[in-house]
Amino acid sequence: MVHRVAVIGAGPSGLTSIKACLEEGMEPTCFESSDDMGGLWKFKEVSEPNRASIYRSLTINISKEMMCYSDFPIPSDYPNYMHHSKILNYFRMYADHFKLLKYIRFQTLVKSVRKAPDYSRTGRWEVLTEKKDGHEERHVFDAVICCSGHYTYPNLPLKDFPGIETFEGKYLHSWDYKGPEDMYGKRVVVIGIGNSGGDIAVETSRVAEQVYMSTRRGAWVIRQVSDNGLPVDMKYNTRFVHILFQLFPINFFNWFGEKKLNAMYDHTMYALKPKHRLFSQIPVINDDLPMKILSGAVIIKPNVKEICGCTVVFDDGSTVEKVDTIVFATGYNYDFPYLPKKAMYKSGHRVGLYKHVFPPTLEHPTLAVVGFIHALGAIMPQAEMQARWVTRVFKGHKKLPSSQSMIKAVEKDTRNIEKSYIVSKLTPLQVDFVSYMDEIAGDIGVRPSLLWLFFTDYPLFKRVFWGPVTAYQYRLMGPGKWEGARRAIFTQFDRMYQPLKTRKNDRWLVSAKHFYCDNN
Repeated sequence: MVHRVAVIGAGPSGLTSIKACLEEGMEPTCFESSDDMGGLWKFKEVSEPNRASIYRSLTINISKEMMCYSDFPIPSDYPNYMHHSKILNYFRMYADHFKLLKYIRFQTLVKSVRKAPDYSRTGRWEVLTEKKDGHEERHVFDAVICCSGHYTYPNLPLKDFPGIETFEGKYLHSWDYKGPEDMYGKRVVVIGIGNSGGDIAVETSRVAEQVYMSTRRGAWVIRQVSDNGLPVDMKYNTRFVHILFQLFPINFFNWFGEKKLNAMYDHTMYALKPKHRLFSQIPVINDDLPMKILSGAVIIKPNVKEICGCTVVFDDGSTVEKVDTIVFATGYNYDFPYLPKKAMYKSGHRVGLYKHVFPPTLEHPTLAVVGFIHALGAIMPQAEMQARWVTRVFKGHKKLPSSQSMIKAVEKDTRNIEKSYIVSKLTPLQVDFVSYMDEIAGDIGVRPSLLWLFFTDYPLFKRVFWGPVTAYQYRLMGPGKWEGARRAIFTQFDRMYQPLKTRKNDRWLVSAKHFYCDNN
């Protein structure tokens, strides 16, 4: 019987894993290598090796109602898209409310996780930790949850850029970028067009002489501000839209979505149009990039062919001279260096985990990975759902299939991912947010029943079906049911509107009231 659980990392995945353990009556011990909680969202002026790192201006591109935990809404006066400092404050409130801090051992690095001598009989694990002063300690736990994230090890593929050794300026990975202070009056090349690359190009263009953005594939760029000023995820991430995706061919939605995006700014004209279709890869979310391109502050270029001193040569033969700085926004490698190599199953480009959580080849289901997932949605509700499932499995309330069955499921997932999405070594997995949340919720027994709601609580059914798929929906029934879930769903648009009510305007109030009624 699992009782003592080691949780590795006190970021958003680790915090909710601690809480899930407590809810199932287990005793968690969380090891955090830094001096504070928050993981990725804890900003530091100097990046620390083997830790996630963010820039000073970072604001999340998921709205607050779509990113919060299922039983702890973000304060109504917080903005819809939050600066990293407010996200960290939210985590502090969450940890304080659920009394999680006393279970965290800060400045304690996990050096290794190995099977205990009696593993074959008990499934237990031996965890070696090291304190800041170098003192090592061995612990034995009944189970381990890995929450160390996947934005820790920067991918800096210098070998793919011939002549980089001749570059006379400064180059850095986006992991090291903190702000544009060193870019004043400089000529900057940003390599990579993901969300970090887009943010950095936009921010540096405000102070640089010129910014060039190099992309191998191109990208679809969507806005955070959608129709009627709504956050885009609250507008379109609904069960109604999700059902439409199940009923109609994906090519129809690719055509429709691309047409809508091109109506805002023609991706071909802006030199952004990618080689892939819209729903084959998570798009870049950036409201400012198109305007920076239109104003000439950011110039889109193809892939870099070579670097000759201070000149960057691109695949189309064009060049940019007198380059001062190159920023590599080239993604991250992922690793679990503290785990034994044989603990992880490899499938295609990715670590093969059953439902992206459990290694399928282990004798006992006492090792889990939480938060190692990629979708067009926030990690917080996904990690929370995973943690709720993991702890139910640890306690024996849910049983995993046989190892052979799990391996088959992993391989099927890999084929489906490779068929539906553009994957690579750096982006080895992607899932559909609603489908994945519903799948794990179904395993736990907390997936909302639309039919039951239709006949028993029609006002709630309307909000669950037509409204955004917020995490509160997974607290309406089953294990971990929260009495405040129904009210949280009914008031989610109130919390969205609240931070915008900064100036009394009768016409605005009437408009907001009509919009709210129409959508609820």
